[in-house]
Amino acid sequence: MSDILIVDDERDIRELISDILEDEGFTTRLAGGSEDCMAEIGRGLPSLIVLDIWLKDSAMDGIDILSHVKREHPEVPIVIISGHGNIEIAVAAIKQGAYDFIEKPFNIDQLMVVIRRAMETSRLRRENIELKRGETGEIAMIGDCGTFRALRSQLDKVTKSNGRVMLTGQPGSGKETAARYIHANSDRSGAPFVSVNCAAVAPDQMEDMLFGRETEGRGVAPGLLEEADGGVIYFDEIADLPEGTQSKILRVLVDQKFQHVGGSDKVQVDLRVISATGRDLQAEIEAGRFRQELYHRLNVVPIHVPSLEDRREDIPRLAEYFIARLNEEQGLPRRTLSEEAGALLQTMPWPGNVRQLKNVIERILILGDSQDPIVTREVPAGGETGAADEDRVILSGALATLPLREARELFEREYLLTQINRFGGNISRTANFVGMERSALHRKLKSLGVVTSSKAGARIAHVDEVEG
Repeated sequence: MSDILIVDDERDIRELISDILEDEGFTTRLAGGSEDCMAEIGRGLPSLIVLDIWLKDSAMDGIDILSHVKREHPEVPIVIISGHGNIEIAVAAIKQGAYDFIEKPFNIDQLMVVIRRAMETSRLRRENIELKRGETGEIAMIGDCGTFRALRSQLDKVTKSNGRVMLTGQPGSGKETAARYIHANSDRSGAPFVSVNCAAVAPDQMEDMLFGRETEGRGVAPGLLEEADGGVIYFDEIADLPEGTQSKILRVLVDQKFQHVGGSDKVQVDLRVISATGRDLQAEIEAGRFRQELYHRLNVVPIHVPSLEDRREDIPRLAEYFIARLNEEQGLPRRTLSEEAGALLQTMPWPGNVRQLKNVIERILILGDSQDPIVTREVPAGGETGAADEDRVILSGALATLPLREARELFEREYLLTQINRFGGNISRTANFVGMERSALHRKLKSLGVVTSSKAGARIAHVDEVEG
């Protein structure tokens, strides 16, 4: 997009600006007054508007046009020009949403710098919004095990409300995906979803980034709270929010208002807040690092996002989803997953959760040299290093130091725990896979101290602490 609308009541000025911009490769449209301006906008939104403040014999002046355009089309950047400029007019224009203000007679180089920056800022914002919207939707919520169905049911219950949600779970388990699912299925789906990674922002930069900064002469640089107005702001790793910022965010939650850094006027916003953490916030509160009142404001609806080990049934389906996605996005081979490779993936440890599984699948597709189904020898052992010999079992240090009877019992316990959890606590499917009668499997589990219990809508196997 490089279409620029120039609005000025002086014909020489608008034609001069047009000539300059066209020499630089832009296309332009010209309007001498508010009526022509609105007609041009009606024919098609420009990429940017260069707008004179004073429009002789027009029903609307530049500030009126600015207010109208920003209300109807906030994504279009507007550069204000005027021969009667002063700091009051500049501040008024910036507060109404103008990108910048240039006083006549203007310097051509200065004009081009401002226009290029405005165009680039607009482009980046459009791409950011499109990217974030493209990531939303039910397609990313892949899974059908009991634990995952329970999660989806909880998420569906909160989509139509504005209640604040606190998502907990291990890193890589999909907390942001869950937050985007809430947004995509809510009444705010057409508004922005703005993500704040609290752990990735330096404490001394956090307030500028969230609240924006107001400086004399340069106006306001909006923050993420303004960008999220009408939509959702998502605080990832909320435990890392600087202590000094916590009280200010608490005030935003209460009033839905804030001040720019360096400013005095109140800015009104309409936000839904979703936060997430992998840490124990109660422990952070006891240590004095997190405000208890902020915790209670954010933790209106707590939802736990299960780890990949709590939903092993979904691993083959997730793997197939990542294969299809990587084929579409990167052109990697569209291979199938053999039953044996899927079973191996289900039994592996996944400390990095869904994110780690995606990385493993990507590595397999990159290093693989065929279109054949993915087989077990291609699956990195433990998700990290390649297996040298698929027919050899490598003993852990613990097993290798035990007598045979104890090692066999420990192996049987861990093996059956893994298989039961792989099949979502279904004893019949487990018995069929391991080649035992169901009654025999029950006796074996009892002798090993293995029991099953409900957890987040699914049956999970674990060692009975009393017996084991």
